[in-house]
Amino acid sequence: MIMKYSVKAALTVSAIALGATAASAEKWDMPMAYSATNFHSEMGVVFADKVREYTSGDLDITVHPGGSLFKGGEIKRAIQTGQVPIGERFMAAHANEVPLLGWDNLPFVATTYADNAKLWGIAKDKVNAQLSDLNLVALYTCPWPGQGFYFNKAVASSADTQGVKFRSYNTATATFAEHLGMVPVQVEAAELSQALATGVAEAFISSGSTGYDRKVWEHLSHYYKVNAWLPRNYVMVNKGVWDGLDADTQAGLQKAASETGAACAAKSEELAGWYFEQLEANGMQVADAGPEFLKELQAIGAAMQADWLKDTGADGQAILDAYNAN
Repeated sequence: MIMKYSVKAALTVSAIALGATAASAEKWDMPMAYSATNFHSEMGVVFADKVREYTSGDLDITVHPGGSLFKGGEIKRAIQTGQVPIGERFMAAHANEVPLLGWDNLPFVATTYADNAKLWGIAKDKVNAQLSDLNLVALYTCPWPGQGFYFNKAVASSADTQGVKFRSYNTATATFAEHLGMVPVQVEAAELSQALATGVAEAFISSGSTGYDRKVWEHLSHYYKVNAWLPRNYVMVNKGVWDGLDADTQAGLQKAASETGAACAAKSEELAGWYFEQLEANGMQVADAGPEFLKELQAIGAAMQADWLKDTGADGQAILDAYNAN
């Protein structure tokens, strides 16, 4: 009888303890800009699961994809101001505020996954210093596949792009549009399908991933592979919140972030060619950009790089010098 009572009592105490642990778990909402089926959002869920594991359930992150909690353009501000503790956003979307954050939108500088990783390794300390000034801490970053152009017609040169309404998402994409005689229109990823369907936008630059996620073949006919750059998303946390975490929780978050960032980059590279296959399978014409168009794009890229160096000064020059030296 004593043994039975003791076991029953122990189980009761354990249940109470478990309940207390669950009840005391800190809960974070994590807004993400892209659809739930996009690999960035899927990796956000992987990250949340790892955080739960590595913090022994003390930190419970709920992912909100597709701009469902905050629209893409609102996420950084929501984190900075403490409306949410964590979130994910396209890094170069903030280059108009902090030009150095456009390090990954320099056309034709780092056009492979290996070179993109090398450039990030050089840039990240300076980028992280800028983020700290914005009350942000970057946990991990993940590259998109290389960027190319979507159109609803064949394009051989800028003569074919005059007056086209071009979806832009940051300074770099708007600059490309203007140099090619197109009209830039700011459209978030979550709103892209509607913009194409209603004629608000008629073309855009992005990876095969965006075209696949948004079923762009329903509205556009051509994709030109340019591989202009491999932009990165970054998962960031409010610096005040980060500084308030104990060392064990920070270590758990960092471990989860390191593993997820590596897995996400590998997934992006794995999917890059597959996305082109899916675009073609759904009726789009996928081809390399023609020589005249590519030459024009490269000239625009050189001018954009010069402008970026003017805007970023010694920090930007140091990043490119170190990248080109190795």
